[in-house]
Amino acid sequence: MSTPITADAYAADAAPLQSTRLSSLDTLESEAIHIIREVVAEFEKPALLFSGGKDSVVMLHLATKAFWPGKVPFPVLHVDTGHNFPEVLDFRDRTVERLGLKLVVGSVQEFIDSGELAERADGTRNPLQTVPLLDAIQRNKFDAVFGGGRRDEDKARAKERILSLRDEFGQWDPRNQRPELWNLYNGRHTVGQHVRAFPISNWTELDIWRYIERENIELPGLYYAHEREVFARDGMWRAVGEVSQPLPTENVITKTVRYRTVGDMSCTGAVESDAYTVADVVVEVAASTLTERGATRADDRISEAAMEDRKKDGYF
Repeated sequence: MSTPITADAYAADAAPLQSTRLSSLDTLESEAIHIIREVVAEFEKPALLFSGGKDSVVMLHLATKAFWPGKVPFPVLHVDTGHNFPEVLDFRDRTVERLGLKLVVGSVQEFIDSGELAERADGTRNPLQTVPLLDAIQRNKFDAVFGGGRRDEDKARAKERILSLRDEFGQWDPRNQRPELWNLYNGRHTVGQHVRAFPISNWTELDIWRYIERENIELPGLYYAHEREVFARDGMWRAVGEVSQPLPTENVITKTVRYRTVGDMSCTGAVESDAYTVADVVVEVAASTLTERGATRADDRISEAAMEDRKKDGYF
């Protein structure tokens, strides 16, 4: 006669299965590391877009975990607008030195000085990044470029595949993309073409901050609450700086603010915040009803399709 299975015995048998279940962050991390390793295995000369912003910092952290204890086997690429926050550039340089990486910089200012690009009337340089980016990719013969795009940022980014083909002119066609079934990624490309890879495509802003908290990842101080001289423009608080000056009708005041994204200083706004720690930011982001780009990036308000138009031309 067989012995009946008791509730305690069943629980004991089930416990090992429950303990091996991945958390949501572990699942996202595992997927991202798998994509990074796949791209490195499939392509000859990849690079990682690294600005010193939170998404690119998380991307680099994932890359270090993917190849630990070895070094990250590809360079990092930054398109410097010339209007970047000095604190972020300093963080970028310290990180590159700490990890022993090669840094490739494409300079918007150099293209302006040579006459190949012209300053915009609104002073914003983010839309001018495309030409220096494509030039750096072509000059260095990069055939795959990792980007930190997330699908919750903008509707144009939500259309992207994880591996996104760019043609001989660096352009993206949202109507002609490859299917990605069962985590199978097609990196096939011809001479002159390249692929943009988005390992954190399925992450949200909240996932990024929860991961930063869990992994104790260092970020530039601008991401946390601090006092700064600002003025109101276009429904945002803009920092006073060399490339961001108030009009005579705009009053300068001191506020406690932080940045949700740290792009071009001339078009990136701050938000009022008392989030001084990572845990504070996690709570704040969880309660937010606006995407970071919608809340703080003036360049994305140029038109309804501003981001998609730039992506079609080769941006990001």
